[in-house]
Amino acid sequence: MRTITKQAILTPLLLAAGMSVQAANWEIDPVESRVVFKYAYEGTPYEGEFKNVQATFDIDTMNPGSCNFSVTIPIADISVSDAETLDYLMDIEMFDVDQFPTATFKAEKCNLTSATSFTSDGTLTIRDQTHPISFPFDLEIEMYDGQPRFHLTSEVTVQRLQFGVGQGYWANTSTIPNDVVVSIDVYANQR
Repeated sequence: MRTITKQAILTPLLLAAGMSVQAANWEIDPVESRVVFKYAYEGTPYEGEFKNVQATFDIDTMNPGSCNFSVTIPIADISVSDAETLDYLMDIEMFDVDQFPTATFKAEKCNLTSATSFTSDGTLTIRDQTHPISFPFDLEIEMYDGQPRFHLTSEVTVQRLQFGVGQGYWANTSTIPNDVVVSIDVYANQR
């Protein structure tokens, strides 16, 4: 019954967008997409952006539970407002970019939670730490320049210390809270 419900919800959306309802492979559009991280320093909010994110998404719209996400984030390409903050982020006590140049997210399972909302269960690796994470997202399918594409949005909270981001002085959560919010606004084109 659950599979029939998923198909009943997704099939009309895809047909309305002129898409095939078969499995599809998608690749992130790096120009249109943004992956932003929000944090605070001594109570003042700041944000930065992960640039040049590489991602592929394999989604079978008739069986969204079998999705496959592969995301690679080049840490050296982080964009922040000033050079001093960037130096701190790249340092051994934070991301240690020389030793761990990328972060990754991988998922092989998705659950439909509403007509356009999903949760993917996967693993996030930052530095040398890999932990399970549930990644909720909303997905809209649209036509762009005569081609189907999807628009994925999400906001997830990551505890930086769980991944070793913040050692020594930077482990102090009164200066930088443990919670970092990652806001995702991604467009992907069918391959």
